[in-house]
Amino acid sequence: MKLKVYADRMSQPCRAVIIFCKVNGIDYEEIKVHISKGQHLTPEFAEINPMKQLPAIADGRFKLFESHAILIYLACAFPGVADHWYPADVFKRSKIHSVLDWHHSNLRHGAAPYVFNTTIAPILGRPLNPQVAAEAEIILSSSLSKLESFWLKGNGRFLLGGNQPSIADLSLVCELMQLEVLDEKDRTRLLGPHKKVQQWIENTRNATSPHFDEVHRVIMLAKERQQHQRLKAAKNEGGSNMKRPLVSRM
Repeated sequence: MKLKVYADRMSQPCRAVIIFCKVNGIDYEEIKVHISKGQHLTPEFAEINPMKQLPAIADGRFKLFESHAILIYLACAFPGVADHWYPADVFKRSKIHSVLDWHHSNLRHGAAPYVFNTTIAPILGRPLNPQVAAEAEIILSSSLSKLESFWLKGNGRFLLGGNQPSIADLSLVCELMQLEVLDEKDRTRLLGPHKKVQQWIENTRNATSPHFDEVHRVIMLAKERQQHQRLKAAKNEGGSNMKRPLVSRM
């Protein structure tokens, strides 16, 4: 039976799984589960993933959730996946695990709530939370510094000094691509100081081309919508200021 991937491409871990399948020629069926519509919370989806989160896969009768676990499974279970994605060498493999564990307790812990509470929340009918965003920004900035100074140290083009991407590169870069929906000044403020991180994102994009851009198209469209809404809001605010009556100082 064909592998089934349950995903919403607005979700960064979902994109990592889909890109991995495409790059490695894994035959799969993408089953769209729209988070904005609450489809991941239905009893039907709970049969696939009782935690009601995305992504999830079904490979025959075998079901699995959590993106890192899925990527590891795909790299091991499907023939033809290049060794650099999840090396057979136990030392290299353990290093990849260390990055993936760090990701969920650091980078994701900063990036996801920051983007949500500065941009995405209203789309899902939730209020923005400036306090949570401020706390998340501290974690995000610290994580970007750690990426720049530690995980990307050396002359390699990818994490841990590698010259080819691993599942860790794909997972973390997809996380950072969520920053595309931010106001451009905000995104530049966060990423601007980290030149190695910016080059690494580009290296990962090039290594997974053309699938990287195709899968991230949904994020680029969301970015365009956000930019349009910001411009519209700015024009409305400007128009309101123009209409205010002048107060005489005489």
